[in-house]
Amino acid sequence: MANQTKGLTRVIKAAGYSMKGLKAAWINEAAFRQESVAAILAIILAFYLDINYLERILLISAVVLVAIIELINSAIEAVVDRVGSEYHQLSGRAKDIGSAAVFVSIGLALFIWAMVLWQRYGTSY
Repeated sequence: MANQTKGLTRVIKAAGYSMKGLKAAWINEAAFRQESVAAILAIILAFYLDINYLERILLISAVVLVAIIELINSAIEAVVDRVGSEYHQLSGRAKDIGSAAVFVSIGLALFIWAMVLWQRYGTSY
């Protein structure tokens, strides 16, 4: 085998690449910074709410999903921008669909938060 990285070394290198990606997203993507700050605040709030652990996991997962989708969207945009600066219908479509994925994930997170909070703190019959 020609110089394959195996085992723990591969995991360590992969973690390094992941940290490099998070750093690049933080430095270059304002939306990622904004959504990350919102996610951190939401996670802190989730630990202060009087909810059970499954509800807490659901709330936290919803906001982390937004950050994950934003990272994927940022990767798509970087690749499209690398290919060329001239407008192309497929490039525009790729960026629009990535943006739509972020939008849908934010909507889902808001829906989950609203339903959990309404169920827990809303008016009782």
